[in-house]
Amino acid sequence: MKLSQVAARLDCVLNGDGDIDITQVVAIDQAGPGHLTFVTNPKYAAKARTTHASAIIVSPDFPELPIATLRHSNVQLAYGRAVGLFYEAPQPPRGIDPSARISPSARIGEGASIAPFVVIEDDVQIGQNCTIYPFVHIARGVHIGENFKAYAHVSVREFCRIGKGVILQDGARIGTDGYGYAKQDDGSHYKIAPSGIVVLEDDVEVGANTTIDRATVGETRVRRGAKIDNLVQIAHASDVGEDSLLCAQVGLAGSTTIGRNVILAGQVGVAGHLTVGDGAIAAAQAGIPNSVKPGAVVSGSPAIDRKLWLKVSALFKRLPELLKRIEALEKGKKD
Repeated sequence: MKLSQVAARLDCVLNGDGDIDITQVVAIDQAGPGHLTFVTNPKYAAKARTTHASAIIVSPDFPELPIATLRHSNVQLAYGRAVGLFYEAPQPPRGIDPSARISPSARIGEGASIAPFVVIEDDVQIGQNCTIYPFVHIARGVHIGENFKAYAHVSVREFCRIGKGVILQDGARIGTDGYGYAKQDDGSHYKIAPSGIVVLEDDVEVGANTTIDRATVGETRVRRGAKIDNLVQIAHASDVGEDSLLCAQVGLAGSTTIGRNVILAGQVGVAGHLTVGDGAIAAAQAGIPNSVKPGAVVSGSPAIDRKLWLKVSALFKRLPELLKRIEALEKGKKD
């Protein structure tokens, strides 16, 4: 594809030779002739002058370069769309494989692609154009909207509700039993029946090997457009807001409420029965024991304001020295 065509498709401003042939999008370190690359992280900015790529996507205020540039105010979005111009994932054939076990009472919309060894139980409803890969299990009474995609070994437990355009990556578990027990007089634990469900609204994506537990009563809900990374645990009766991002290994305890457009970075842990307000950000490995105000940015464990955390963490390596000075001062007072 000519670079001028790429620029037009991406709504970028082209500086340089538009007749260059572009074959694919490649990371800046590996790019060569015919490749389009990008700079989304400032730490790679210096490499823009030494890359062997034929063209690069940069922000409008990026310094001039000796190679062709595509300038866009949202470099990450432009680069993401560029990848889609040159790569299309393999599409499985439409139709239902003979080895799939589908209940006679299940209703499957037109245009389905259902792979070998899929199990779909009684009273399931699935909208048009679903794509279901091998060994997926969809339990009794589940309702799913159109354009659903479930990769291998996904399970969706009984009576859960899934909206339109939802993607479940390999091994995602939707509607597993919540972790709920009552201690009995003899010290053993009585399992509380999880009678609730999980609701995934439209355009939610759930990463590989993530688990979303059903509520004991009521529902666990992930709202429209939320994106859940791999290896995330969402406990019973939690509520994840619209367009929020939960990165790898995030853990939400039961009855946690996450607002809209929240970002929880990798390995953030959130205690139960609290609220993280709209637009809040928690840095990686933050431990959140209390509710977080809308728009707050927190770090550390227990999580505190990020600016304060940076000041505190800078002191950690000086603590041994400071302790010696304090001990010397105390000794001087005694003398």
